[in-house]
Amino acid sequence: MSINNRNLIVLALTYWLYFGQLGVLVPYLGIFLDGRGFSSAEIGELFAVITLARILGPGIWANVADKTGNALGVLRLGTFLTVLTFSSVFYFSGFWGLTLSFGLMMMFWTAVLPQLEVITMQAVSKSKANYGQIRLWGSVGFICLTIAVGKALDVYSTDTPVVVSIGVLACLFLITLFISAPGAASKAEAAPGHIWQYMRQRPFAVFIFASVCLQISFGAYYGFFALYLRDLGYSGQQTGLFIALGVLAEVGIFLIAGRLIRTYGVWNLLFASIALTAIRWFALGVMAESATVIFISQLVHALSFGLTHAVSVHFIHQYLPSSFHSRGQAVYISVAFGFGGALGNYMAGQQWQQGTNAFETFTTAAIFAAVGALSLLLCAKKAFDEQKNT
Repeated sequence: MSINNRNLIVLALTYWLYFGQLGVLVPYLGIFLDGRGFSSAEIGELFAVITLARILGPGIWANVADKTGNALGVLRLGTFLTVLTFSSVFYFSGFWGLTLSFGLMMMFWTAVLPQLEVITMQAVSKSKANYGQIRLWGSVGFICLTIAVGKALDVYSTDTPVVVSIGVLACLFLITLFISAPGAASKAEAAPGHIWQYMRQRPFAVFIFASVCLQISFGAYYGFFALYLRDLGYSGQQTGLFIALGVLAEVGIFLIAGRLIRTYGVWNLLFASIALTAIRWFALGVMAESATVIFISQLVHALSFGLTHAVSVHFIHQYLPSSFHSRGQAVYISVAFGFGGALGNYMAGQQWQQGTNAFETFTTAAIFAAVGALSLLLCAKKAFDEQKNT
């Protein structure tokens, strides 16, 4: 086995653990906080506060990675500090204590994914593999741990997600020690200007705006989907299986994402995916009592998250010069997932009212997704698909 192929396997395991951790925490953090006695408004506020760390963190870490050329070092440091700070969750029980724990954890967590994406794109460029074939293992990890923790919640306490998280984060740090930088240890060639000159161009600005709207719309799903299903009478195991179904659909989409991008282009795929996401949220608000509706809506998750993410990574990688790749990924994550995610979480928390306003909350989510899709009409399709910079 060649060194690069071995590295691709290690990268696949890293994605498995990274997104496996998200599969432990994202669907079930609301249940953990509910078990600690938090109201839905407090849960939404805590989600919003800790998500704000995703605005500041990615830019800081990506700037270090791009200027030093040491994305791998930043990746390892981020995973180590994430384990260290997350451990403090066991010493706090109040709102501000847990907010501090999760906020610090998130600050260091933001160092991980942008660097992992850049290292993976560099590694696959030297092999016959493509990004989707490596990234899909993150979805597999999400599925495995979501199902396992969902089943465990039927047996053990609501503290289960944070206990499992510590083990997963420790393994994530250890696996990063085996990653090899794929010939990118030196500083990237400097590109003229500043990343702002690319951000203010219409295609990139429209892309970011649509991404923000999409992430705002995810607030209700990320914060309250598991609680919503529990209130509707679904068991923890059923909830885990529904969540895992959505991510299983992602696996399939990642396998063919490269082919879809080449065939249909960035703009078409983003528009279709975000528009269908709007329909997904509305259906959840209206007909979630039907297991069939939930089943179909979770299949759409392949587009809502999987395809939009694969297309977004592709767009950033082709649109920006190589010396701006980490910072480009950081802008995408910090603005879309950070600002958009924080606003979406806060709004959903204020609307939810212990589930009595579930319809209104998911309808608001649908409106934001629809606005995101329509905003893409402000830019020509070919502007999204041109390889403008090398």
